[in-house]
Amino acid sequence: MADTARARKLAKRISQIVASALEHEVKDPRLARVTITDTKVTGDLHDATVYYTVLGERLDSEPDYAGAAAALEKAKGVLRSMVGQQTGVRFTPTLTFMTDTVPDTARKMDELLAQAQAADAEVARLAAGAAPAGEADPYKAPRVDDDED
Repeated sequence: MADTARARKLAKRISQIVASALEHEVKDPRLARVTITDTKVTGDLHDATVYYTVLGERLDSEPDYAGAAAALEKAKGVLRSMVGQQTGVRFTPTLTFMTDTVPDTARKMDELLAQAQAADAEVARLAAGAAPAGEADPYKAPRVDDDED
């Protein structure tokens, strides 16, 4: 079993190799907008999970996740060969590609925070001209007994 520092170092190197290969070596147009975000390697260095995200052509267009996944699956063998050649490890890890959901989750969180901020602003606007209900001093004074002997 390898140490975690070696696994992290190999994961970083695999990220660099795969990103460079996607940019320069693999000539699939479906991979033009793919960005490698992270890589995790198991403790025994036999399996690597490569996380990627796909950027849209324009801000209003939806990225082609299905096309990118199919292209990465097709190029998996070439990418694994390149990883094996450039890392020099005894056993080349198998590559698994997973869509990175962090950017989408962050975008959804930003939308929810904007909605909460708008709701807070509406409450503050309504509270600006409001007057308290009831008496000015809502606390009851202690009872004073009048019939002392």
